[in-house]
Amino acid sequence: MAGFHYRMQNILDIAYQLEDQAKLAFAQANRNYMDEQDKLQELLLRKMNYETKLKDVTSGNLDLREIQFTKNAITSMDQLIKKQMMEVQKASRIVDRLRDELDEKMKERKMHEKLREKALKEYRIGLSKKEELATDELVSYTHRTQE
Repeated sequence: MAGFHYRMQNILDIAYQLEDQAKLAFAQANRNYMDEQDKLQELLLRKMNYETKLKDVTSGNLDLREIQFTKNAITSMDQLIKKQMMEVQKASRIVDRLRDELDEKMKERKMHEKLREKALKEYRIGLSKKEELATDELVSYTHRTQE
């Protein structure tokens, strides 16, 4: 509509921008969370490899240095896994917080869109009434001039 101007359009535009920023922040946090999970999976796989190696080392000729090295590696992996689990939990909390913020921004934007739609509907109703009034005046004028 050429004549329609929503008086709070700048607020709606800001709501769109804030929602876009929230989407970007959420996507980045989600990527970070997935990276942290991948790191955890890699550490778990490395630990499994060390455990397999320990079984192999203890089943053949006993090399005490190799056995001790492998046990130490498993212990180190356990510590790294615990740290990584904390990082995954931290990233998960950030993702949850940003998801909530994004939901809130989306609700705000939808609210402003509904207000705009309501204002547009009221504008159309007012325009229709003006057109009806102009038509009625034209018909009554035409009717009077014909008499």
